[in-house]
Amino acid sequence: MYLEHFSLRDFPFALTPDTSYFMNRAGYQDALNVLLVALRSGEGFVKVTGEVGIGKTLLCRKLLKTLGDDFVSAYIFNPCLEPASLLLALADELAVTYDEGISQHTLIKRIAKALLDHYRDKKHVVLCLDEVQAMPVETLETLRLLTNLETERRKLLQVVLFGQPELDRLLEQPSVRQLRQRITFSYRLLPLNRVALVAYVRHRLAVAGYRGKGLFTKRALHLLYSGSEGIPRLINILCHKSMMLSYGKGDLIVDRNHMRVALEDTVEAQRIERPWFITWLPTFSRWLYG
Repeated sequence: MYLEHFSLRDFPFALTPDTSYFMNRAGYQDALNVLLVALRSGEGFVKVTGEVGIGKTLLCRKLLKTLGDDFVSAYIFNPCLEPASLLLALADELAVTYDEGISQHTLIKRIAKALLDHYRDKKHVVLCLDEVQAMPVETLETLRLLTNLETERRKLLQVVLFGQPELDRLLEQPSVRQLRQRITFSYRLLPLNRVALVAYVRHRLAVAGYRGKGLFTKRALHLLYSGSEGIPRLINILCHKSMMLSYGKGDLIVDRNHMRVALEDTVEAQRIERPWFITWLPTFSRWLYG
């Protein structure tokens, strides 16, 4: 596609969460530090929330890669699990053997034994759950009961909850108040501001091998911010589309016209409520500059 045209090793704005593109600024490093401190202090529940496309999954994967050899990690990305399915998924992650049709009681005992074995080996067990806002309340309660497994010194299982802002409303329900009270660390990921957005774009280009000067013009970056409102997933989509347009025209930079067309072609960017003058700007630019 455009890799050779822009002298890149790989696509800088792919949507797959790649930890090599993790940016240690703009709140993401702060979030990672909070998670590491919470887990090393032995806290039972930690919560991270943020809008769709903000980078929660990338942060989760970065956390799992950053944990040292004294941690055993489990990752469950499907939140729509019934209590029994959650236990089976956790058992699989911890390499617990079980027979088909095993009772829930027996399965919990085997999970508890595996957790205790890791504790004796001086290992911390961390369970990371993604998109928890979609998890049934009954499953959340089973999760809470699992964290009751503890020694006199610390919890045998620590849990990190990643979810959209709806997770906070889910946890406000009286039926899960005991779980809510056990969340000792929380972090809210926020969209990138203008300065962080420019740094984000340059960072991803540099990681992908770009060594030229500014690939995106200032006006293109201005439109990018207004169209994405600092949401990394939208930034990636718009940058990828505008680079394809630039490549298609044989240009070596991405200007406001490339970005404008990318915005017009992206439904999610069009749904963002913007001030009237930002909405009107692309039409005016097209009339003024052709």
